[in-house]
Amino acid sequence: MTTGVRRRMGVEERRQQLIGVALELFSQRSPDDVSIDEIASAAGISRPLVYHYFPGKLSLYEAALRRAADDLAGRFVEPRQGPLGARLLRVMRRFFDFVEEHGPGFSALMRGGPAVGSSATNALIDSVRQAAYDQILSHLGIQEAPPRLELVVRSWISLAESTALIWLDGRRIPRAELEVQLVHDFAALAAVSAVHDEETGALLRRTLQDEPGDGPFSELAARLIALAS
Repeated sequence: MTTGVRRRMGVEERRQQLIGVALELFSQRSPDDVSIDEIASAAGISRPLVYHYFPGKLSLYEAALRRAADDLAGRFVEPRQGPLGARLLRVMRRFFDFVEEHGPGFSALMRGGPAVGSSATNALIDSVRQAAYDQILSHLGIQEAPPRLELVVRSWISLAESTALIWLDGRRIPRAELEVQLVHDFAALAAVSAVHDEETGALLRRTLQDEPGDGPFSELAARLIALAS
């Protein structure tokens, strides 16, 4: 019979373990409802030892949020291969994967959790939004957006956030339908902007040239034509 010996963790390794444990608990319940005692118990250490690595739950929450923010920002990274509609649909699927995996934590982050008023937390949220914005511009093949197109992209990112929050509250609409709808929303917002801005219109025409007949953008156009007829 062998006796297991618990390996002593280094400082950074223990910090990363606690961040992972906290993120897992925050993914199951709102951070407001998770105590330091629960985090310590899940990590297999004492409450005072948690405070040795983090001065309080707020600092641990922010560290967990930083890891989650990096993860969420990475969900918008997509190779520039194939039509834009299909790329955006893959992005939305990964985005909703994150939302589903981290529901309560995502909701607390966007609606305000224990780190309300924290400039560090607000900066992290803004960094995710900016990363998403930069990735969408990359998908469009540009580095700087004209004013109307910037409004479209930033509005669409906000729409994706609010849609995800509403979906979490009851999940009354099938997730797959919302993913497609958000891609359609992007196309609709861009189309309306193109009507008012020739630069956006030219970009949209170039983008639509690569869209297949069975892609999400073509599907939207067909539905709108059928609706108007």
